[in-house]
Amino acid sequence: MKTFSDLELRPEILRAIKDSGYEIPTPIQAKAIPVALSGADLLGIAQTGTGKTAGFLLPTLQRLAARGRGRLRALVITPTRELAAQIGESVRTYGKHLPLRHAVVFGGVAFGPQKLQIKQGVDIVIATPGRLLDHMGQGTISFSSLEVLVLDEADRMCDMGFLPDVRRILKALPSVRQTLFFSATMPAEIEKLSREMLRSPVLVEAGPRARTVDTVRQVAYAVPEDLKKEVVAHLLSRGNMRHVLVFTRTKARADRLAKFLSRTGRQVEALHGNKSQNARTRALDKFRKGEVDVLVATDIAARGIDVDGISHVINFDVSNVPEDYVHRIGRTARAEATGDAISLVSREEESYVKRIERLTGVVLEKMTLDGFVPSPGAFSERREPAHSHGRRPQGAQQRQHRAAAHHGAAHHGVAARRPDGPAHAAERQRAGAASTLGGGRKWQGKRRGPKFGARR
Repeated sequence: MKTFSDLELRPEILRAIKDSGYEIPTPIQAKAIPVALSGADLLGIAQTGTGKTAGFLLPTLQRLAARGRGRLRALVITPTRELAAQIGESVRTYGKHLPLRHAVVFGGVAFGPQKLQIKQGVDIVIATPGRLLDHMGQGTISFSSLEVLVLDEADRMCDMGFLPDVRRILKALPSVRQTLFFSATMPAEIEKLSREMLRSPVLVEAGPRARTVDTVRQVAYAVPEDLKKEVVAHLLSRGNMRHVLVFTRTKARADRLAKFLSRTGRQVEALHGNKSQNARTRALDKFRKGEVDVLVATDIAARGIDVDGISHVINFDVSNVPEDYVHRIGRTARAEATGDAISLVSREEESYVKRIERLTGVVLEKMTLDGFVPSPGAFSERREPAHSHGRRPQGAQQRQHRAAAHHGAAHHGVAARRPDGPAHAAERQRAGAASTLGGGRKWQGKRRGPKFGARR
C-alpha cells in the first residue's frame, strides 16, 4: 500500500499532510498525483468524497513551489462559491509550509478586496466562472504566466450552464499549459469538451463511472408529497441522526422545511443561492462545528460541502438529474467512512428513482415507514380547489381532506392512523425505540424490488 511519502512530494507538503492526520492516499490520489507530477494532461473521474481536491492540489503546489512566486501560475475553476472556499482552505492547509499566495474569487461579496489581492501578487487563483470574467473585463488579472489549469466538478459546470463562460475564459489562456479535469461523473458533453481542451490526456478512474460510494446504505421510503415534512421530523426524532444534510428541489422549499423543522427542537439552517455569502458561510461554519445539526440545502448551494461526520443525507425531493443524486449522497461516508442516504419518494418521483438506479447500477432498498403517526395538523396544508359554485362548507372540506390523506397514505404504505386514537402513544413509543432505518417494510405489490445489497 502506497503512502504519501512514496509519491515523491516535497518535504514541506508531506509535513502539511502529516499535520492534517493523513498517511495513506485515496485511490484517486494514488493514481492521479504521479500523472499530474509528470506534467501530463489528466482526465480524473472519481466518486464524490474520495479526495479529488488533494489529487489536483498537491501536484500543483509541488510544481509552483519549484520556482519563483508572486505571478499567477495556476488557475482552478469551480462552479460554486462554497466549493471555491473549500478549495481555498485546502490550499491553505497543504501549502502552509510553502511561500505561496492564493486568492479565492467568487460573486456575492465585494469586488474591491479581491482586485487588491490579485494586484498584490498571487500564485494560485480559485474562481467561479462569472466573477472571474468580471475580473478579466476589468483588466485586473493576467494569465501570461499561467502554467496549470484545473477544472473541478466539470459535470456541474455543464449542468449549471457555465460552459459558454468556461469557453470564453479558455480563449484568454495560454495554449501551452497543463490541464487537469476532475469530476465525480463524466457525461458525454464533458468527454467532448475534454477532447477539445486536453492534449493526449491520461484517463484516471477510481471505481466505475457514476457509481455511489459502497459504504453508503441507500433506502427509499414511499411517502405522499404532503406528508414529507412530517416524515422528516419523525425520522429526526428517532435519536441516531446526529449530523444531517437534507436536500430540497427549490430555495423556497428549503426555507419552508427549515422553518418547520426548527419547531421540533433541532438546530436547523437553510443553505441556498438567495442567502448572502456571509449567511451561507456562517451556516456552513455552524454545521461544521456542530452548532447546527440539520442543514437544509439546494443542490447548487451544497456543492463544495466537505464536512466530516455527516451521518445521514435525506433527499426530501428526489433529484430528477441522476448525477445530482450521486453528488448528494456523496456528502456522507466521506473518506471511506459509512453513512445512510434516505430518499422520500412520492408517486410522481418514482420514475426518478428508476433513472437513478439505471445510472448507478444500484437498486435502492424500498421500504415503507412503520411507526409513523402524523400529528393532528399534518393534513392542514392539503388544499382543496374552490368549488365551481363557491367554496365548499368547512365540514365537507375536512372530511375530504381526511379521506384523501388516508387513501394517499395507504397507497404509499405510510401508517394512516388517527393521531388521537388509542394506539397512538404506544406506537410513538415503539417508533422512538426503533433504529432510523430498521423499522420499515418493503413496498408491496408491483412496487416490490430486489433488496439493496445486504450487509455482510
